[in-house]
Amino acid sequence: MSGRRVGFCLSDKKRRRMNLDAFTHFCAGHGVEVVEIDLTQPLAPQGPFDVIVHKLSDVIVEAEHDSQSQQLLANFQSYLSAHSSTVLLDPLPAMTQLLDRFASYQIMSKLQNSLRDWRICSPPYLEIHGASDLSSIQEAVMRQGLSFPLICKTRVAHGCLSHEMSLIFSATSLANIHPPCVLQSFVNHGAVLHKVFVVGDRHFCVERPSLKNFPSGPSDRKTIFFNSHQVSKPESSSDLTALDEQMPCLPPPSSEALAALVRELRVQLGMALFGVDVIINIHTHTLTVIDINIFPGYEGVPQFFSSLLSHIECVLEKPAYAGSESAQSTDGAATRDL
Repeated sequence: MSGRRVGFCLSDKKRRRMNLDAFTHFCAGHGVEVVEIDLTQPLAPQGPFDVIVHKLSDVIVEAEHDSQSQQLLANFQSYLSAHSSTVLLDPLPAMTQLLDRFASYQIMSKLQNSLRDWRICSPPYLEIHGASDLSSIQEAVMRQGLSFPLICKTRVAHGCLSHEMSLIFSATSLANIHPPCVLQSFVNHGAVLHKVFVVGDRHFCVERPSLKNFPSGPSDRKTIFFNSHQVSKPESSSDLTALDEQMPCLPPPSSEALAALVRELRVQLGMALFGVDVIINIHTHTLTVIDINIFPGYEGVPQFFSSLLSHIECVLEKPAYAGSESAQSTDGAATRDL
């Protein structure tokens, strides 16, 4: 691996959370040079790059309405097209679909068929595309088989607002939603969230606090608005996560089932760096997938640096890297497994 150059294209916040300086030092000790990419400057003089690791979520989302972000993204894609041997972690089209909860929840719902033998599922959900009268939304909830309480999440799965969610307890309270959004049946799970962090062929499971159990079925309880990031922090402590002391401990997720889930998602997503939020249904003990995350923080994964470098080495050792086939298509999609 000596002499390899790996470019990182991250926001300042992501750079700090990942501790890129420490990773740069770690890679230097293994003969790998890490280069921070400045998207506002021409990319060619900053290269060449054997691999580019990125989280361009901000740019992709902003490019929907901002011409400067559109140009930055176009420049990035042009560079990839002109340097087909550069491996991109992860492909832009794959990342783009996970920024849209409508798309990612469709992927999650398909898992129930391919992973049925592992008793893995995802809760029923409903896409609310735009403003609609309350009765139409209520009818759609019933038609789709959703059950109260419901979790309401924004359609865009990135940025501060994506963590702002609500827990809805009755058909009348559906008036509180703000489309476009996703409604998802809430599953009682003993206030424990299992965050699965994926790095190539490796994955790690970290336990976090989560929402407590609520009585099933509609009630006159007022809508609860909360920030999912705050609720699920390792040190989080609030009334929303406080469990009844009589609640028995749930079994941990099956390591075999998690491995099967990660394998299937890697195939479905075509990605190597992502996270999966899973819970255990307190009644059925079914492994339930509730969200998929792009290039997460990997907090609580001490092996992250070594695992990421190991995956980069693995990618570069593949025969395709020698140039026998293109690592990137013109739209930035990978043509080989990452």
